[in-house]
Amino acid sequence: MEYRRLGSSGLKAPALSFGAGTFGGKGPLFSAWGNSDNAEARRLVDICIEAGVNLFDTADVYSDGASEEVLGAAIKGRRDDVLISTKMSLPMGDGPNDAGSSRSRLIKGVDEALRRLGTDYIDLLQLHAFDAGTPVEEVLSTLDTLVRAGKLRYVGVSNFAGWQLMKSLATADKHGYPRYVAHQVYYSLVGRDYEWELMPLGLDQGVGALVWSPLGWGRLTGKIRRGRPWPEGSRLHDTASFGPPVDDEKLYDIVDVLDHVAGETGKTIPQVAINWLLQRSSVSSVIIGARNEEQLRQNLGAVGWSLTAEQIAQLDKASRNTPAYPHFPYHRQDGFSRLNPPPV
Repeated sequence: MEYRRLGSSGLKAPALSFGAGTFGGKGPLFSAWGNSDNAEARRLVDICIEAGVNLFDTADVYSDGASEEVLGAAIKGRRDDVLISTKMSLPMGDGPNDAGSSRSRLIKGVDEALRRLGTDYIDLLQLHAFDAGTPVEEVLSTLDTLVRAGKLRYVGVSNFAGWQLMKSLATADKHGYPRYVAHQVYYSLVGRDYEWELMPLGLDQGVGALVWSPLGWGRLTGKIRRGRPWPEGSRLHDTASFGPPVDDEKLYDIVDVLDHVAGETGKTIPQVAINWLLQRSSVSSVIIGARNEEQLRQNLGAVGWSLTAEQIAQLDKASRNTPAYPHFPYHRQDGFSRLNPPPV
């Protein structure tokens, strides 16, 4: 397994990490993702550790805390062998302080996450969304307190806009608070918006990308094809409305190229799609998920080899789209692009 620095921090993370959203399986969204119990979760964790995948990502909202509980049970007795990443800020109840990133919410949320995970520290805590109602200074000073208390090692964010992340980093620098070293982002061959602003920001500011849904919310498995209905058993039947929008014709064109490259490499379509992401600038780790051992072992096959420059160019061309203003001139017009060349 290749290990990469998480942003500009000293922490090294595996190129592939494991997403525990399939653990616990409660509620309409997460039950459709998977329902791994303690025994199955421990087996999946065993396989990951054997392969060098030692970073496990979860969140308090995943199955209403059950994902953290199952993950905690699965790593019991080998805490020092793994890195735990969890997230909070999204609603965990109907109360006025059950959502957001206030001092009250973060202190309580971290203590509850530690209890569910069965540990006394979290390697990486990420804010699951930007809280526009809480001052950035309050958020960062609270995270600073939690880091100094030894409950958190590193901090990051997820699903932030560029200005939200940059404002937070500038505030951290001004007051000497811990900087965000990771940004958990949606990025895939069918969703390249991350490249327009967040990727250059990450490269400039030393914020590494942890990629969620690298297979485009389950659309890049090779089972979704032009002229065919979604296969029976696909989680898209239950979860498509929760995920990012996708242009179907664009998807089919990308799958055609993936199919071609898979034939050339002798790899599967998901392995090719994940390997493409591993070649992208600022990506520290790609989070893979699996409902069973077979899926996990297939996804682990995305590392240990590399696409050729020609194959990457083919996938780039098939998946390229026009960014929104003010980004499109820098990608389409020579005078602009010479001043600000794309980072990829």
